[in-house]
Amino acid sequence: MTTDPLVLYGQSFASRLLLGTARYPSPAVLQAAVQRARPAMVTASLRRQGINATNAGNSFWELLKSLAVPVLPNTAGCHSVQEAVTTAQMAREVFDTPWIKLEVIGDDYTLQPDTQQTVEAAAILIKDGFQVLPYCTEDLVQCQRLIDVGCQAVMPWAAPIGTGRGPMNPYALQLLRERLNVPLLVDAGLGLPSHAAQVMEWGFDGVLLNTAVALSQDPVAMAGAFADAVAAGRAARLAGAMEQHSSAQPSTPVLGTPFWHHDKAQA
Repeated sequence: MTTDPLVLYGQSFASRLLLGTARYPSPAVLQAAVQRARPAMVTASLRRQGINATNAGNSFWELLKSLAVPVLPNTAGCHSVQEAVTTAQMAREVFDTPWIKLEVIGDDYTLQPDTQQTVEAAAILIKDGFQVLPYCTEDLVQCQRLIDVGCQAVMPWAAPIGTGRGPMNPYALQLLRERLNVPLLVDAGLGLPSHAAQVMEWGFDGVLLNTAVALSQDPVAMAGAFADAVAAGRAARLAGAMEQHSSAQPSTPVLGTPFWHHDKAQA
């Protein structure tokens, strides 16, 4: 086990990357991408991928089991508290896990989460024994309310799902890191490995990706690039960046350094 694990709800993970399983060109590419990235968990949606308690032996479910990576079911596609709670309970039965990525969508165009219903659903699921990782915006108040109802980690977006635009509100994201004392994972909107490295340098504890890998020209190579970027960003955060300055600072010391002056050589 790594000396710097990601710890969520008391469980340690060697990787700080979580990887989605949708929209890959083929099952074989998905499998290879997961093997290359070696994520902490892979996400799966019952509603969007057609998994349920009666056909849990289908090919996709068999593929998930073959990956030998913990599964994080999600409630993608839910628009109400009741939908999300029911889907989470079904997921617990199918995947035999208390983990759930909670999504309650409030707007179909931006896929922005419903702030009020997400908190309500989280409170119900926490009381029901779930380990909830809620998808939310970078809104500080909503994140604090999710923590108040028992969430031990929150997952704010960097930008709307699938846009690949990277962090659109750096100030708000960095403020979350300064104010909240729980694991923070950026979920949604990252498009480049440099985006992942950046949020990790800000102090985020991990990232969750899907589209940026699945829809790239080479998902396997991109999965590896993101895994490397997450690790590099975390290492940079732990190393401590130099202080920024408004003017140039010499990188080579002058005082005490011997120089051979041409005019002295001719004296």
